[in-house]
Amino acid sequence: MPLFMDVHEELPEGATAKDVAEAHKADMQVQDDYGVKYLRYWVDETKHKVFCLAEAPDAEAAIAVHREAHGLLADHVYEVVEGS
Repeated sequence: MPLFMDVHEELPEGATAKDVAEAHKADMQVQDDYGVKYLRYWVDETKHKVFCLAEAPDAEAAIAVHREAHGLLADHVYEVVEGS
């Protein structure tokens, strides 16, 4: 299945890594409805950015999970290939 990395360029005002963890839990609750599996995420609290890695049939499915789970949509979504 293709891999997608999405980038959230700006966390909502006052959001923390704990808030991102809660959003990730919400993603996991609806991801099966879209054939998506969110694998990992990274937070840069200093620069207010979040990066999410997901297996998904297409970018639109990954976006739909975020939309339904919490409404926090990524600014960019890239199809990526894992390197070693």
